[in-house]
Amino acid sequence: MKSKENYTIDDLIKIVEKYQSDSKYLEKIKKTYIFASNCHKGQFRKSGEEYISHPLHVAIILTEIYADTETIMAALLHDVIEDCDVEKEEIEEKFGKEVANLVYGVSKLGRINFSTENEYLIDYYKKIIVGMSEDVRVIIIKLADRLHNMRTLWALPEEKQKKIAKETLEILAPLAHHLGIHKIKSELEDLSLRYLKSDIFYDIAEKLNKTKVERDNTVNEMLKYVTNMLTEHGIAHEIKGRAKSIYSIYNKLNKGRKFSDIYDLLALRILVHTEQECYLALGIIHSKFKPIPKRFKDYIAMPKPNMYQSLHTTVFGIDGYLFEIQIRTYEMDEIAENGIASHWAYKEHKDASILMQNTTEQKLQFFKSIIELNEDKMSSEDFVNSVKDEVLNNNIYCFTPKGDIIELPQDATPIDFAYKVHTRVGETMVGAIVNNSIVPLDYKLKNNDIVKINTSKSSKGPSREWVNIVKSTQTRNKIRAFFTKSEKEVYIERGKDSLEKELRKRKIAYDDFYTQKNQEFLLKNLKISSLEELYLEIGNGKYSSSMVVNLLFKKEEAPSEPIKKVPTKSKDADILVSGIDKVKVHLANCCNPIPGDSIIGYITKGNGINVHRTTCHNLEVLENRNVDVHWSDTTTDKYMTTILIHCNTRENKLIEMFQKINMLDSGIDKFITMNRGDDTVYELDLYIRNLEHLEKVFTELNKLSYVTKVERLIK
Repeated sequence: MKSKENYTIDDLIKIVEKYQSDSKYLEKIKKTYIFASNCHKGQFRKSGEEYISHPLHVAIILTEIYADTETIMAALLHDVIEDCDVEKEEIEEKFGKEVANLVYGVSKLGRINFSTENEYLIDYYKKIIVGMSEDVRVIIIKLADRLHNMRTLWALPEEKQKKIAKETLEILAPLAHHLGIHKIKSELEDLSLRYLKSDIFYDIAEKLNKTKVERDNTVNEMLKYVTNMLTEHGIAHEIKGRAKSIYSIYNKLNKGRKFSDIYDLLALRILVHTEQECYLALGIIHSKFKPIPKRFKDYIAMPKPNMYQSLHTTVFGIDGYLFEIQIRTYEMDEIAENGIASHWAYKEHKDASILMQNTTEQKLQFFKSIIELNEDKMSSEDFVNSVKDEVLNNNIYCFTPKGDIIELPQDATPIDFAYKVHTRVGETMVGAIVNNSIVPLDYKLKNNDIVKINTSKSSKGPSREWVNIVKSTQTRNKIRAFFTKSEKEVYIERGKDSLEKELRKRKIAYDDFYTQKNQEFLLKNLKISSLEELYLEIGNGKYSSSMVVNLLFKKEEAPSEPIKKVPTKSKDADILVSGIDKVKVHLANCCNPIPGDSIIGYITKGNGINVHRTTCHNLEVLENRNVDVHWSDTTTDKYMTTILIHCNTRENKLIEMFQKINMLDSGIDKFITMNRGDDTVYELDLYIRNLEHLEKVFTELNKLSYVTKVERLIK
């Protein structure tokens, strides 16, 4: 075979011919190559060769996984839109709609400003998902394109080498893994490590070379022994030593393992013809070589979602050396190495593109997971974390009682499982049974668990505490959405009721208040978009209903007598009112003044004097009917005021806060809990002696590690 640098179109045709001999398809590939070559004429790569060599190498890489004709054609054309000003319409006219869509999809990915450091990563993920969900072959071409670029990365400056290598390792190699293309995934990882941590890469490579002779001798001896055993039992097979990638060794070293302790450096792969022979071979090997407990994996009976199937076992082999042995059929090996489409065109002569799409939709929950995350409209940060932590990392696979596979993040709970099945199942969940045993809702599920979710139509929905239990960001957001929706409905209803009570109290007809003109005035002045939002703002305490009504109905009769400036004591003896004797005094509910606050009185019509804090924003909409008031030097009662406590946790901390408040001789009248993202805000009505007393409460609350701010509320 020629070196990787000297491929020609004839080499490509010869390779494709091995699995696609129809001359009309080969002619299409030749025609595509000639067009691409003319488009790139005069263009050169940083490494010095003509540019057309790059798309040619990408196409060659794709033949290794037996890519269909349209994918090969799109690989040859994948840079012409971006680098040669060729329009999608021209490609469609010359080579068909399918090829044009593939080329356009790859071009879209190429325009993205790749980054693993900042928020551009968010758009990258979202756009790459769109490309994948339209046609999975787009991402397969992208992976082959990146692999060839990584092979020639030496031609770029060091800073750019590291940037591309990091992006490849963190984003593209995991995608290759989930598509089941081990061959591409493994080389991408090794090449990335070579440029990111070259000293470690070459150190491992050197150690492998030093121990190569010893390892080869041991592996060959074990290989001969196993071959003889299988032959004696009439099992036709092929057996070979399996090389461990440098990156996988690096991962083990990075977890604290010693090079000498990495037992699966010694590895065998056994290929047989049937599934039954896989199990027979396993039994024969275990009868002679003792297996290590908990190292056996049966991915044949329970395949991975990317269709990977194999038996894995680790045994004490020749001279006590540990060997990792994989046993699979030839077809399983093809899929494991080259991906989900690798065997169709080669063995079954079927339309690989259709089968690739259909099987991907059925088997790879990976795509479905990402698309669902995108549709959840979660925050950008949550989205990226979800993709990286829950989709691109190793997950666990559990079963419904009917045998359906559910893919979940590590340490997921039955709650995560329930919401993954369906949101409604999660919201009506009342319990879970795992492997025929009742488990708590915070139970950590394991691979291959069979999970039954018990539901009840009478369930009132999820518990707030579930947010702190679940592992999946997607599940967490669905639970939050449930409470956000229900809380919003409660606030809207509360606000509407409060406003209507205020109108009845003022004897203002609904029709007089809800005129089109009045509505437009309120929405404009309060900078809100609808009546529903107005009710919401009243219900959550941002505006008081009296303030809203005062914006439209301000007129009140003037007092019958001028105010006299002779100070007398009010009825409750704690507030002095200038010039008014035997007058009712009320503390305003919107700002709840307490002794020590700067205050002012407002003369109401027939209802005495309302006392406000001078900082109360409701004074702005009241007419100039103020009277001087001030606190007595010796106040005797406790007064209610409203405070907001901001916490950076969703855990319920009320008991601890209540203890602090009670120790300071302050009583609690009522409280409201409001969840805001990962934070919680508590609204408390407290009974306080004076401003100094309130400041002590603030000081003690602020000492709590989870409290970020304490403030008084003016409604």
